[in-house]
Amino acid sequence: MTSPLQQASNGDAGQDKYVGTFDVLIIGAGVTGLYALYRLREMGFSVQSFEDGSGVGGTWYWNRYPGARFDSESYTYGYSFSEELLQEWDWKELYSGQPENERYLNYVADKFNLRPLIQMNSRIASATYDEHELSWQIETVDGRRARGRFLITAVGLLSAHYVPDFEGLDSYQGRWCHTGRWPKEGMDLAGKRVGVIGTGATAVQLITEIAREVGHLTVFQRTANYCAPLRNREIDDDMQAEIKASYPEIFQKCLETPGSFMHKFDTRSALEVSSEERLEQYERLWQEPGFKKWLSNFYDVMMPGDVNEDYAEFVRNKIRERVHDPVVAEMLVPKDHMFGSKRLPCESGYYEVYNQDNVLLVDVRSAPIKRITPTGLMLENGNEYELDVIIFATGYDAVTGSLNRIDIRGEGGKLLKDKFANGPRTYMGIQSAGFPNLFTVNAASVGNFVRAAEPLVDWVSECIRYVHDNEYATIAPTLEAEDEWVRHVNEDGANLLRSKANSWFVGANIPGKARALLTSPDTAPVMRAKRAEVASNGYQGFELR
Repeated sequence: MTSPLQQASNGDAGQDKYVGTFDVLIIGAGVTGLYALYRLREMGFSVQSFEDGSGVGGTWYWNRYPGARFDSESYTYGYSFSEELLQEWDWKELYSGQPENERYLNYVADKFNLRPLIQMNSRIASATYDEHELSWQIETVDGRRARGRFLITAVGLLSAHYVPDFEGLDSYQGRWCHTGRWPKEGMDLAGKRVGVIGTGATAVQLITEIAREVGHLTVFQRTANYCAPLRNREIDDDMQAEIKASYPEIFQKCLETPGSFMHKFDTRSALEVSSEERLEQYERLWQEPGFKKWLSNFYDVMMPGDVNEDYAEFVRNKIRERVHDPVVAEMLVPKDHMFGSKRLPCESGYYEVYNQDNVLLVDVRSAPIKRITPTGLMLENGNEYELDVIIFATGYDAVTGSLNRIDIRGEGGKLLKDKFANGPRTYMGIQSAGFPNLFTVNAASVGNFVRAAEPLVDWVSECIRYVHDNEYATIAPTLEAEDEWVRHVNEDGANLLRSKANSWFVGANIPGKARALLTSPDTAPVMRAKRAEVASNGYQGFELR
């Protein structure tokens, strides 16, 4: 396939820091970026990826903290595009850990010879649309530049790690890190006084692991979470064979569910059955692995109301049963948000950690952290804690954060960060008016990540081919389509359970960030159908020039 942008523009060639001109530039070499590289190269486009890290994997490269692992079944998370890959790769655990996940993505990069298409250690500082050349120019922080007709930002849904702006952090004499930037060489925590700030999904995994080795662990909790047993196990030979024989059925089942998981809701209302039968289902699902207890339950468990509260109290009592000190147990019981309004953290012995003599739980909602001191931290009530290591499990500036950290400028020099100031303004999460040929795929893929990302990348790839084959120069949404999509997200999203809590779903975890649903309010099947209809109607809602 020949591209009008195959050659470098005048004045660029021969400059040391000019990488080249390509049909498609991709920012990121994680799960989405790797598949986009593969898909577009197979279609005949010249393509180049720029990756911040020194290796591939994205989330599974950066998040190497102890305990990091899948919360969806391993065999539903891997790529589906290659039957050979599916049969070659053996998942070792039902819910695979970070080291294996990183190995898998490296295996994919090598098997399909994607590594030559990736520039590692290449953090992107800016991306600027050239209205004369009808192309994007990106520049790394060290001054390397490249041009591309199309730009895909595969920068991750949860990759912009967030450390609160605590006074005094620069004065701290111990060691500190964010879980999303855990050092490759690891951290020696044996016998140390360690403080973990946060009790979200990442912290739940981390705390369970490090409590075994630290001298003393202090956990600073602002918001208690509903956590459920993961019940992980190794995959034996018989199960491995069964999985490999069942991939078509597995992926078909994922295609049919709202979040692209293996699990389907019970179509009955909890109110249709007796209290005894309802409790029996709760108990049965509680013994199952993973998200079944969340996503295979009565459908109205995931709706605001009495049924949701009934199941929430069931989960609260499960927490109380496992924590010996009733005062600590009540601190760990969520009371300020509905069950399911946040993604359910899965755990493997988390609550038992608080029965250890060397573990202290501190409530920082009633007495917030005032400052970091040279030897630890101090709360607003004056209490001080001496710590050798501080670990920030304080989450991410989700979806838009990783985009806003790049200086992305579209037509007329308009800054994407300014356009997104009151929440993302896109059409279907994929493109934004005034930013031609820019595909913000991280804003459109949710649920069981790879199952959602593959069809999304397929759609974007086919869109790029359509633009190329029909000799258009650019594609971008109309303002009317974008406005209607934003209205749909805001109005329909307001009714969703995940819009009710102060979580990353609505940006409420980041001070000063506008509250808005950051993802589509539609289920995965509905979203795929909408994209397919738009494409079949000649990309209705988009302007092709």
